[in-house]
Amino acid sequence: MKKVLLACSALALLSFVGCKENAASKVNTANVAVAAERDAAAKQIPVMTFDKTEHDFGTIEQNAPQETIFSFTNTGNAPLIITDAKSTCGCTVPKKPEAPVQPGEKGELLVKFNGQGQNQVQKTITVTANTEKGQEFLKIKAFVNPKNVGPQAVGPVAN
Repeated sequence: MKKVLLACSALALLSFVGCKENAASKVNTANVAVAAERDAAAKQIPVMTFDKTEHDFGTIEQNAPQETIFSFTNTGNAPLIITDAKSTCGCTVPKKPEAPVQPGEKGELLVKFNGQGQNQVQKTITVTANTEKGQEFLKIKAFVNPKNVGPQAVGPVAN
């Protein structure tokens, strides 16, 4: 048994010593340069900087269409690509720019609100883009006055 254990130990020692090679000689310098370039490009991130993130339409009449523009600047160092812009309901429709916004350039996001609802109304617009956060949130709000449906009877009519 001792001979078997001694033989296995010797074999293991030989396999470790036999695999000892100079690993640095196997590194391809062209691959290192490509990896460094890729890593530097991965650090370039677009940043959406909005002029405002909330818009108040004030007091509006029910079903009166409204719209506003959210202006932004790409303050990052890579092209900004907006992949989606959606609202919490169908009464608010955002329209995103289709072309990428280059670093330093400005862009606009048009938001249309159809004026539905009553009293204080608030909607959130979610903008999905290739920024570090991945999503930006904008808000619109308004106080919606209900439409008058005609004169209301206050009580019984006296003769």
